[in-house]
Amino acid sequence: MNAAQARAIAAASTRHASGVIELTNRANLQLRGVREGHQAALSAALIDAGLGPAAALAASSADDVRNVMISPAAGRDRDALIDTAPLCAELLALLQSDARFAALSPKFALLVDGGERLACIDHPHDVWFAASADKAGMRFVFGLAGCPGPAAHADEPRDDKADASANGTGALAAVSPSQLPALVRALLHTFVDLAAADTTRMRDLLATHSADALLAHAQRYVGFPLARDASLRHWQRTNPADASLRLGAHAQRDAGLSHVGGQPPLGRLDAATLRALASLAERHGNGMLHATPWQSVLLPDIQTRATAAVLAELTALGLACDPAQPIAHIIACAGSSGCAKGLADTKADAQRLAAQLPAGVDVHLSGCARSCAAAHCAPYTLLAVEAGRYDLYRRDGRPGFGQRVAPQLTIDEAAALLARLARSHPDA
Repeated sequence: MNAAQARAIAAASTRHASGVIELTNRANLQLRGVREGHQAALSAALIDAGLGPAAALAASSADDVRNVMISPAAGRDRDALIDTAPLCAELLALLQSDARFAALSPKFALLVDGGERLACIDHPHDVWFAASADKAGMRFVFGLAGCPGPAAHADEPRDDKADASANGTGALAAVSPSQLPALVRALLHTFVDLAAADTTRMRDLLATHSADALLAHAQRYVGFPLARDASLRHWQRTNPADASLRLGAHAQRDAGLSHVGGQPPLGRLDAATLRALASLAERHGNGMLHATPWQSVLLPDIQTRATAAVLAELTALGLACDPAQPIAHIIACAGSSGCAKGLADTKADAQRLAAQLPAGVDVHLSGCARSCAAAHCAPYTLLAVEAGRYDLYRRDGRPGFGQRVAPQLTIDEAAALLARLARSHPDA
């Protein structure tokens, strides 16, 4: 978003809601506490600021613009193989120009990975594409219901809470960058053609149709050959992703420029902080703010000589800019303070946990079993069972949150147990 859009969000959140603005794990913004009777005015204010669906679909309440994920450093990451921003724009136009795609679930998601170091590749997506440069040239390897990584059993249905290492179909085939939009269109039409009324995600469709059957159906919509490439069965992304690059200052591709990132505690901003971030982006950068899928904010195109000043201002605003800070390792849903299903005040409890959390331990606090705040299971999950009490789970590869380690813990008890577990399971 640009600075003007950020200010529009801040103003709308104050005028029509509680002033609480949350960053989500899909790199979106979510406004909490909308006042009764203000819904239409709030939507109109956001759409007027260019923050809603295309005009052609606005009347049908379609919300498709959030369905494509790229790196927040796309076009700037020094390790990228290709700038995915133009492709993303083309895909967004595709999603909004075909009214048939309004039938897709708002959570139906596409990933276009350009090979960046700053890349969120562990979120399971319905369709993923990953840039690959080899003797065949620049291509996009793709797969269904997973993320770039080691191949899994191609037609094995995925459990909704399966461990993040489960990877849908794995890599199926590869296409040229110019063919990618046509392939997306074909796969989306295939999904709409074949999905039952209660089938909302690609993993659900794979439970009733093989990957090869989906490719064969998609072939009807494209003019180039589309079939599984056996040579890609064990394809893996070669450039390791590093989520810690979302925080602090890091050099961009163009000399003399850096991106600077900070994470508001638990992804929650107030209107005043968002306005301050907009002003900061205008003074030192290009006036843009990039939300990230780690619930943080990235300011691109900062003059490298100004990064120390920008980091100081972000820190003064209360954002974590060092990946070693414990608050940067905690995810928490809205909890009982913002969700009727929440059994505990996860935001407040997470702040208390951060003061006691051992270094490098990643924890997810969930107010209920739906696990809305995390796209995949964290190494440790605290699942609320009542106000102030949680069951502690450790990820172990089984479906759901993993193994339940201890029940009915207070936050202080959980902190002490996590410290012991971190010492005995340093790789967990």
